[in-house]
Amino acid sequence: VQLVESGGGLVQPGGSLRLSCQASGSIFSVSALGWYRQAPGKQRELVSSIISGGRTNYIHSVKGRFTISRDNAKNTVYLQMNSLKPEDTAVYYCALNYYNGTYFYDYWGQGTQVTVSS
Repeated sequence: VQLVESGGGLVQPGGSLRLSCQASGSIFSVSALGWYRQAPGKQRELVSSIISGGRTNYIHSVKGRFTISRDNAKNTVYLQMNSLKPEDTAVYYCALNYYNGTYFYDYWGQGTQVTVSS
């Protein structure tokens, strides 16, 4: 499985970006997906996740501003980010978690930089 992110960039505070992550392979629709971020000098944190059934979760700091969604037909997960703040600046990674009934498998994208600055 390979994950390829896109959509990062430089945006002013209050602006919006939409991140995309396309996966190869055939396990996408039965996998949990997540968006993580890592700011300089900080640990990587899980920003949002969506399971195969569609239930979503968000960290408190992005609730009401970010929306995660998935398109199983396109093997793609999205993160719509609105009302961006400077503290959202980080490298954003998508991740796929697959459970085959015995083992968990984790796959990661290469990351995309999001910079929120005026």
